[in-house]
Amino acid sequence: MKVYLDNSATSFPKPPAVVQAISDYLNNYGASPGRSAHALSVKAAREVFETRELLAEFFNLDNSERVIFSANATLALNIAIKGVLKQGDHAIISHMEHNSVHRPLKYLERNGIIELSIARCDNAGFIDLEHLKSLFRPNTKLVAIIHGSNVAGTVQPIREIGKLCSQHDAIFLVDAAQTAGFINIDMQQDHIDILAFTGHKKLYGPPGIGGLCINKDIQINTFIHGGSGSHSELDVHPAFYPDRLEAGTPNTVGIIGLKAGLEYVMKKGLQNIRHLQLGLIQHLIRELKNLDNVNVCGPEGIENRLPLVSINIKNMPPSELSQLLDQQYGIMTRSGLHCSPLAHKTIGSFPQGTVRFSIGAFNTEEDINYTINKVKEILSKK
Repeated sequence: MKVYLDNSATSFPKPPAVVQAISDYLNNYGASPGRSAHALSVKAAREVFETRELLAEFFNLDNSERVIFSANATLALNIAIKGVLKQGDHAIISHMEHNSVHRPLKYLERNGIIELSIARCDNAGFIDLEHLKSLFRPNTKLVAIIHGSNVAGTVQPIREIGKLCSQHDAIFLVDAAQTAGFINIDMQQDHIDILAFTGHKKLYGPPGIGGLCINKDIQINTFIHGGSGSHSELDVHPAFYPDRLEAGTPNTVGIIGLKAGLEYVMKKGLQNIRHLQLGLIQHLIRELKNLDNVNVCGPEGIENRLPLVSINIKNMPPSELSQLLDQQYGIMTRSGLHCSPLAHKTIGSFPQGTVRFSIGAFNTEEDINYTINKVKEILSKK
């Protein structure tokens, strides 16, 4: 039996409609959008436009021209962070951040460009809002927060954080790599200025596609200049969105796959997706907590949790447990620090990391029961 429980890295399998949409593009109209006037290029451009429209609707962004495509959420976050912050600015993050936020900000700090503060979180991963409030300064330009932790599964109260940012006139950047497609995100109600997303996780698109949604009049400077399909006569890159932050041939096949994944999520419904996956993760957590020598990380309940759980087994390195699960039982997980050392320090699993089980749309109760039984079997042999 094969059980894929690494959906927080990349969801698998993909919905059949995603595979079909990608195949249709490659086989029937695989031209560059916005670069030519012939029928195939126009059709490709229409698909790209409709994907922007769908994403704007999905996140309640009032202008689809402010949907920017990039290779992934990491690139999108770098574009936002380095395109907003200037000399003398101050930024705030939490102790649960992924390296995609932490590293670019530390780079700017080390080079003397910005000042950086880190808000405390408890050992379940929830941000200390009172400590966050105390960190704001007159020069605070940006607050960048991970919405859902890829380590502990903790979901942060982004609406409350967004209100704080509005009160202090700070730009609120949300890393929604783990939550887009699983939790309802409303950029207006949540006071989000910039949202970074990726397509290959809970939006069920292919790898290699992600982007930004930019609210209101936020201006992000570009670091990439080149062909845009617009104003080609000029020697400067266009200043308007989306061209402002996009240059070169877009990943059309990825965008089309993302569109099909997004349509799958919208048709299935976020509440239905959440109900199914949280039910499975609740069952898995309950059973794992009943086992001796197993430490289960993250929040106690499932209300503010993603469909993932990280664990450690006493006297067994995470890499050994993950390898046993894979090689002997066909259960695919992820071990280590998950590119989030800050989060592991917060929940007490640094430097060894954890083994993470993450559920997707195609996992079943049979998968979870099989996994529980095999963990028990491993423990019985210790």
